[in-house]
Order: sequence, then C-alpha cells, then structure tokens
Amino acid sequence: MKLLLVEDDKQNREFLYKAFSELGYTVDTAQDGQQALLIATCEEHDAIILDRMLPKLDGLQVLAALRATGKTTPVLILSALDKVDDRVAGLKAGGDDYLIKPFAFSELAIRVENIIKRPFHNQPPQTALSLANVNLDFRHHKADVAGQTLNLQPKEFKLLHFLLDHKNKLVTRTLLFESVWEYNFDPGTNVIDVHIARLRKKLTLLGAKVQIETIRGVGYRLQVEQNNDY
Repeated sequence: MKLLLVEDDKQNREFLYKAFSELGYTVDTAQDGQQALLIATCEEHDAIILDRMLPKLDGLQVLAALRATGKTTPVLILSALDKVDDRVAGLKAGGDDYLIKPFAFSELAIRVENIIKRPFHNQPPQTALSLANVNLDFRHHKADVAGQTLNLQPKEFKLLHFLLDHKNKLVTRTLLFESVWEYNFDPGTNVIDVHIARLRKKLTLLGAKVQIETIRGVGYRLQVEQNNDY
C-alpha cells in the first residue's frame, strides 16, 4: 500500500513517515500544498493524509484541485481546526475522513485502513475473525481452536482480536500499546511480552495452527504456522 503524507511540520512528518513505514506502507511525503498537488497528480496512491493548514496552497485548495482533475484517491484530512463548520467544509471539499489534532496514531492508522477499504467493502460489519483453526467471535466474546474453547483474559482476548484483525501484517509495539492498552506512550515495561507469551502458550496447548512471529525491536505478526519455532 502506498500513501502520500502531506504535513508541513517536520517533526510530525518524520514521526508519521516512520510509523506508517513500520506498518508496511510505502510513504511519499510533501511539506507544502504545491508539492503535494504535484506528487498527487503524477503518482498513484492508495490514500492521502492531508494537513489542512499548509504553506503555498491550503489543504482544502489542494483537495479541490485534485477532485477537479477526477482523482478519487481517498483523502483523510488532519487539522487542529475542530469546529463543526471546519469538519463539514473538509468533507464537502471531497475529504473521506477528518481527524482532529492532537490524535492517537492507532486511531489514524485504523482510519487510513478504513478509507482504503471503503470502496470495496460495502458489507455488514464483521462480528467474527479467523485464521487457520483459530476463531474469534467478538460479538459474543468467545474464542476457540478447532471447536475447543479458548479461555482468555480480557486483555488476551483484545490482543488476539487485534492480531487477527491485522493477520499477516506487522503490528508494532506502539500500535499495540495504543490499541490494546490505550497508552499513548511506551511505559517501558514488558507487559506486551508477558501477554504475548501467555497467548502463545494457550494457543499451542489447543493445537492452534497459527504462530505469533516476533520482529525483534519492532513488533509482532500473526500468521499461519510455518514451523514449531516461535
């Protein structure tokens, strides 16, 4: 997946570039409206993250110009402007979503994933997830391995839910802290490692044909079992 990240603040731009790259995205960047418009019209992207307040061309001007050329690339607008009128203006200009600063990266990542999926997924909301012989019904808060009940603590259930929802993808520790533990920072503990170890043990005991791969220093990936060495 390829993103165009348009952000004039260098620190924010570098942080988001690194965070999305860790999730496996290819990321192009632009630091002003003119540069953004040039890149967006010359390259194909799966989504555009567009800051509202930009030098040279305002974000809404960039968006209007893009839509005028027939570009339908999904656009998520980032802005510190939080009034209803501002959000409505962004959506009317052709934005697919609008996120107010400051924000949690986990929310931004999910919103980007959703606007990429949106044109192709006009289906009822999912209530269950599965991989190989592991099944999770989050509507009824149940999990099983090939029909055998998988007894999980609340955080373990939430962790498995998140990993299944991102199966075969790298999930960073930062994203896990924000999405599962609702921390907007790394507390410097081994809480993730402990829960991953417990979840692995429970899956193994029931013969789950999946593995949680450790990407050292970065995060984890849930995938179909390839060998017995986790």
